[in-house]
Amino acid sequence: MTREEMDRKAKECLSSLPSSLSVKDRMAIEHQEMPSQDAKERIHNMDEVALGYSEDMAVLEASRCLNCKNKPCVSGCPVSIDIPAFISRVQERDFKGAFEIIQKESILPSICGRVCPQESQCQKYCTVGKALKDVDKAVAIGRLERFVADYNAGDDSLPEIKAETGKRVAIVGSGPASIACAADVRREGHTVVMYEALHKTGGVLSYGIPEFRLPKRLVDKEIQKLERMGVDIERNVLIGRTRTIEELKSEDGFDAIFIGTGAGLPKFMGIPGENLVGVLSANEYLTRSNLMKAYDTKNSHTPEYEGRRVAVLGGGNVAMDAARTALRLGAECVDIIYRRTRAEMPARKEEVEHAVEEGCNIRMLSQPVEILGDESGRVRALVIRKCELGPVDQSGRRSPVEIEGSDEEVMYDEVIVAIGNASNPLIKLTTPEIEVNRRGNFIVDEETNRTSIEGVYAGGDIVLGAATVILAMGQGRKAAKAINEYLKGK
Repeated sequence: MTREEMDRKAKECLSSLPSSLSVKDRMAIEHQEMPSQDAKERIHNMDEVALGYSEDMAVLEASRCLNCKNKPCVSGCPVSIDIPAFISRVQERDFKGAFEIIQKESILPSICGRVCPQESQCQKYCTVGKALKDVDKAVAIGRLERFVADYNAGDDSLPEIKAETGKRVAIVGSGPASIACAADVRREGHTVVMYEALHKTGGVLSYGIPEFRLPKRLVDKEIQKLERMGVDIERNVLIGRTRTIEELKSEDGFDAIFIGTGAGLPKFMGIPGENLVGVLSANEYLTRSNLMKAYDTKNSHTPEYEGRRVAVLGGGNVAMDAARTALRLGAECVDIIYRRTRAEMPARKEEVEHAVEEGCNIRMLSQPVEILGDESGRVRALVIRKCELGPVDQSGRRSPVEIEGSDEEVMYDEVIVAIGNASNPLIKLTTPEIEVNRRGNFIVDEETNRTSIEGVYAGGDIVLGAATVILAMGQGRKAAKAINEYLKGK
């Protein structure tokens, strides 16, 4: 069904609804699916796959909300958006009012509405979804958030900024945690300087998530908003190398520092053959495509390795992003190699479905054990061992058990490793007094996100490991609140 047909159907349904809706009426309204590009067309472009709700579709979906007094959905939101309140405004067609409610807690609604896993956060607690015993039938909070943000895309208003305090705060990194922290600290009137190691700001929003999932114009707009608020952004500055944390404090005169450098160190399998030409980390692969526009083969100065038969190792969102990107870059065959079943995949259900629709194959219960090369040192094949599911492990999923003697050699000419990332290690190397756990994540106070160094705070993936955009934002806001309190007493 096309977007126009879906819109027409929503309009007809709205016209048949009674003026006053009972709980039974709301429960009977059909869940509004997200219109999207046709799979056969979208694999040949980098345009956004999801097309967004129309006004009538948004109002109809909002009408499904029961406006529960105890607001269970809010408990699943890391930044505590008043979800029933903004959805009520959507139902009333007060889209500006809905936007104002969201903006009280979130500076990135157009981004979070697109990439956050609402099904495991706010929508997980939705009363409608629980009553229907299907989280996929919960009120589509994320899609409504996206609609509201897109509808108000022309709103260039800025939050109120208090009088200048003379206090200075350094923000290390420019990803979602840093953006949220910078905004809240700047609102209090403090001078904020943000340091980004690359030439492009946005962190994982810019280099990690493909254009077809998150248009970069949206990220650019949020960064420009920070700059209009008075945040000074210095690019191409690698804190931990160009400047150390101690130098920021003692020489540059910062009263507080927030570190949001993310989890940018890719993990590998540790199997033979990972040093062959044609083996890439998903980080490098996606960075080349997203940040350096490698998909524009005629104009890019940093093209991708051209793989025709591509194996992507992993089952998370990054694996789906890499696999779908490979298709758009001309791969003839893309296999996602995953050691459990599709039911255990950590990737969002929607992203897995899109990948399969577009032509990606999922080889389930399959464990790569060796990458084979040809005489020139290039990838020629992958040795895959079959698995079966054993007992439940610490992740809450059944652990894969390899089946000896089941090895199979499958021909590939490119292997993309997408099994996760470790914390960025640079700052720890030049700041030995900062405490980290065995995985390299910064250890912080749970209430304030303060590190082991006074005046130095951290949040996002550098603390949590690889997490979601909204969780990172929640950490940034928590740290900002603590920083503002700390500066009051300094």
